[in-house]
Amino acid sequence: MGQTIRDVTFQLMRELNLTTIFGNPGSTEETFLKNYPADFRYIQALQEASAVAIADGYAQATRRPAVVNVHTAAGVANAMSNIMTASMNQTPLIITAGNQTREMLLMEPWLMNVQPEDLPKPWVKWSYEPVRAADVPAAFMRAYAAALQPPAGPVFLSIPLDDWDQPAAGSNPVVRTVATRVGPDPVRIAEFARALSDAKDPALIFGASIARGDGWGQAVTLAEKLGVHVYAAPASERPPFPEDHPLYVGGLPFAIGPLSKKLAGHDVAIVIGAPVFRYYPFVAGDYLPDGLRLLHVTEDPAQAARAPVGDSLVSDAVLATEALTGLIPGRPHRTVEKQPHRMAPHGAGVSVREDSRMGADELFATLYDAMPEDAVVVEESPSNLGDFHAAWPIVKPDSFYTFASGSLGWNLPAAVGLALAERDSGRNRPVIAMIGDGSMQYAVQGLHSAAQEQLPILYVIPRNGEYAILKSFADLEDSPGVPGLDIPGLDVVALAKGYGCTGERAETAEEVRAAVARALGRPGPTVLEVPIEAKVPPLL
Repeated sequence: MGQTIRDVTFQLMRELNLTTIFGNPGSTEETFLKNYPADFRYIQALQEASAVAIADGYAQATRRPAVVNVHTAAGVANAMSNIMTASMNQTPLIITAGNQTREMLLMEPWLMNVQPEDLPKPWVKWSYEPVRAADVPAAFMRAYAAALQPPAGPVFLSIPLDDWDQPAAGSNPVVRTVATRVGPDPVRIAEFARALSDAKDPALIFGASIARGDGWGQAVTLAEKLGVHVYAAPASERPPFPEDHPLYVGGLPFAIGPLSKKLAGHDVAIVIGAPVFRYYPFVAGDYLPDGLRLLHVTEDPAQAARAPVGDSLVSDAVLATEALTGLIPGRPHRTVEKQPHRMAPHGAGVSVREDSRMGADELFATLYDAMPEDAVVVEESPSNLGDFHAAWPIVKPDSFYTFASGSLGWNLPAAVGLALAERDSGRNRPVIAMIGDGSMQYAVQGLHSAAQEQLPILYVIPRNGEYAILKSFADLEDSPGVPGLDIPGLDVVALAKGYGCTGERAETAEEVRAAVARALGRPGPTVLEVPIEAKVPPLL
């Protein structure tokens, strides 16, 4: 018997260095996965959203695409939250799902994906179900190219389950490469350089694309040549600049009015590698303060088009940063007043609280002091975000990850992909994930994957027993009496043990430090529950 569509597709995946598949198998995927090749690895998740997030974390950490296999329409529907996050993270994922046998498609049988190309929209760059089995390998090659081209993102292929065993005569696709960076228009970038050079008080606003492009060094070089304040764009999912640098003055607020006030006094500001801007909640005000000209560099034409203000340039963020550095003459030396940005140095210790439960600020300072300096941090604790950033400066590239979408349930399983990448790469940096007790429930199944892969992740669950961030929104929106904002009765330690992890509870700083030390010496994952004081944080 000659080669089948499955044979040709798996060979293509080998040539593209895609020999790990993340997934949750179903009946319509088993024909793809049967006789699974010995040189491939399958990372199992217990739910499709977790599979997508694990693959996302892995792809970000390795800077390579990843393949996810989910179960027909039901699996895509389960995964949609984290497909949305992958899209906003600009992570190149090839998401595949089976569909029912072609002979039955006209009848719309049980578990059929009725409109496979439409279901994952608008959060995939391209979606397709091949018209014939012979097109499957070439469609996979196109999916790979589409996922990688800027802006990178997830793509989707729906493949009827009987396609895989069809003969592959004439189905061998041509393996090809695509460019993953778009250079700046020379006229436009020269105009931007002149504007920054002529400005009296310019500002740099860097976004997550700087980090995705491994551009911390280039960002620092441009900032130091200009000698100006550096802000992080609002809600950056990847820190774009070392937070201990003298020119760094913190992240911009997440709302229109406060952000505008923060930029008051600057006459030119340039956003590089971020949207203009991420806003939430709505706080009225002018988009920009009087007298400020805004420049915008993004690799995403749609992002440039929807910006309410600013002159845009479509370009890779790091290439544009390098070009600006070369075009801008050195500015006269001047002293830049550093705005307050509270950070706890390693070894600084923590204050003791009178409350019987730790505060989030004390917990994060304790963890910062106890963890190795090369730790990789994952964060999904919305109500404690301000305390985290105050206590834990990010000073090394590729050492902090969170979700660009704000859709809960990404970070817990994403930590699995990040830790897997640390092991595969040989870096072996410890991974610590701070996940709120409410956020944990959105993707608790990810703990099973961490345990099965024996990944040394430390999950810290600050337990406040409530959706505190929603209470903050209720205050802002003048919405008293909202039900369902308390979440009593959770046993985090029992949940951890049920999925095969080590579960512990710590109530004091000393207990936290001791638990961290034990976790760092353990081969598998640890889930550490820490009761913290319940408080309603300010949103801005």
